[in-house]
Amino acid sequence: MNLSQPANESRVLVIYTGGTIGMLVGNQGYVPEPYFLTETLRSQSRFHDPFQDSLFSNSATVEGFREWSSNSGRATPSPGSPISTRPPIELEHHHPTLAVRSSRPIGYTSSLDPNSSTRLNKNEPVCTRISDSVYEAHLPSLVTPHSAVPGGGGSKSIRYAVLEWNPLLDSSNLEIEDWVRIATEIELNYATFDAFVILHGTDTMSYTSSALSFMLEDLGKTVILTGAQIPLSQLRNDAVDNLMGALTIAGHYIIPECCLYFNHTLFRGNRVSKTSSYDLSAFSSPNFPPLVNVGIDIVVNWDDVIRQTSLRRFKAHKVMSPYVATLRLFPGIAAATVSAFFMPPIRGVILETFGAGNAPERADLAKALKDASDRGVVVVAISQCTKGTVSDAYQTGRNLIQAGVIPGCDMTPECALTKLGYLLSKSELSVQEVRQLMGNPLRGELTRSSISPLAPQPSTVEQNLDTIQLVLSKFVRLSRPPSSAPQIIISEAPGLDKPAEDATAPWSWTAGEAASTEAVLFPFLIHLAAARDDAESISYCIETASGSVVNSFEPGSGRSPLHIAAMNGHVKSVDTLLRSGALVHLRDTLGHTALYYAARQSHEQVVDLLVEAGARLAGLDMGYVSLAVQNAIRAGDEKTLRTWSKAGVDIANVYKDPVIQVNQ
Repeated sequence: MNLSQPANESRVLVIYTGGTIGMLVGNQGYVPEPYFLTETLRSQSRFHDPFQDSLFSNSATVEGFREWSSNSGRATPSPGSPISTRPPIELEHHHPTLAVRSSRPIGYTSSLDPNSSTRLNKNEPVCTRISDSVYEAHLPSLVTPHSAVPGGGGSKSIRYAVLEWNPLLDSSNLEIEDWVRIATEIELNYATFDAFVILHGTDTMSYTSSALSFMLEDLGKTVILTGAQIPLSQLRNDAVDNLMGALTIAGHYIIPECCLYFNHTLFRGNRVSKTSSYDLSAFSSPNFPPLVNVGIDIVVNWDDVIRQTSLRRFKAHKVMSPYVATLRLFPGIAAATVSAFFMPPIRGVILETFGAGNAPERADLAKALKDASDRGVVVVAISQCTKGTVSDAYQTGRNLIQAGVIPGCDMTPECALTKLGYLLSKSELSVQEVRQLMGNPLRGELTRSSISPLAPQPSTVEQNLDTIQLVLSKFVRLSRPPSSAPQIIISEAPGLDKPAEDATAPWSWTAGEAASTEAVLFPFLIHLAAARDDAESISYCIETASGSVVNSFEPGSGRSPLHIAAMNGHVKSVDTLLRSGALVHLRDTLGHTALYYAARQSHEQVVDLLVEAGARLAGLDMGYVSLAVQNAIRAGDEKTLRTWSKAGVDIANVYKDPVIQVNQ
């Protein structure tokens, strides 16, 4: 039974490639076992609470527990709590499923393979072929207990399905074609899931997270890789925390990046390296702060989260050049070794240099590098140091640049290698363009060299007060006719003359208090500006305040500025918001997207903009859309039907299926 999606539920696809997290102990150490992971998660109530699909969906609350206890006549632990046991089997008779697609067959394939007459495992899903390269199966859906939505707005559960690879792969055996497979599976399921979690072995996880960060172009949803040092099958493990943390972040936040979650920390995927094979904190991001820290509270560093600012739809790039390699310099390295390393078919090399980008100052070595560069080989220098960047501060570093070597700034070795493979796979790029792009940030993988960390950052009380005064003036301008807008003065304390004020030297406001006031004012201002179609004020808010203001929620409704602008048909404001990083997949407390509101009001131009930026109907949009389209058909309302069609609705099939059809 495939379920419709309620407003207080998010959907996550878990792509299980293999790795320690789902292994069992065998005669030869840890070994993977098909379907063990899914069945284990089903048996643990923290990962699967079937009461969410029953009358006891509030069993994790005090009221729900008391109701459940009185109805069942048993005073046992709450079914929604981590210590509860698996519920009676009769509550799971409906076996809810989610439709999942893959570029490879999923599970039982008797309809595809005549020689496959029996299931090898009772848990194998039945697979059908959708097209020559697309397969579909209805996988068992698991659902977490309700948990509080960060920032208020009630509670939400996370419904997910586990797409398990066959065979499961040790991460040491993953290759470029496996990166392509992951990217393809995300693309195939992009419209039907809100986020994606990839379970992966730790040894090469940072290579995969770096590669996917480039392959998933114009990403608008959360993608998180995670795994474990100790498998879920062991009593003491890190698998539970890592998987639960990744699921929680993926289900509650839209962080449109390829990320890596480990040991209570979410990192940008192309900024990490595995630094320990022993510690539970196996990964580190030496040159970039974490995106999320998970403790008692989940703290998201929104200012550092990348947002799409171009009006392009998501797509997966499915090619990577295999002709790239890494060469680590060492004292006494022979020029002949370097020359041999650069021979065809090599097209790009990551050169791991000493310190801040230095190399032996030898004519034969410089000639080998220059000859390779002249032949069109792209050579990129990074540092062998875990922390820091390459620069031209030393003469030896400048000699490399003169030989045609491109500075790779503070990229990790994994990121530099996969980025080079990604760029060289694009036939439309020249060698010179690849060299230029290697030094520019594409997915936040390197720190812009033009920004000096020593540059002073102004943060004075006076500047904060000036900002607040300007914000308040804009409030007045938006809420009143221009002629009646009074000037607001807040810089002087009332009742004190200048000598008295100087004598007492009062600290009327700290910078922190002023910044807190700004943080409260800006979300209100940007929502008001979106409602009034004041693109100038929207731009001011985004440029002056924290970048997260563009996706701030309106109290009560949970609507973002994009929801409000789209609902009112404000094309200019929608365009400004989209180009400033507004998230098109955000849903309000009713479960609706900005695209739904624009289409419902027949704002065709806004629908065109949102669709161009990758917006899709999702969540509770579907049921309401079906009714609206059927009413429009009966009324002969061509404009409404045209607008819904632009939004992706398959008008011809509305009456064929009670669940609205949306074009993929």
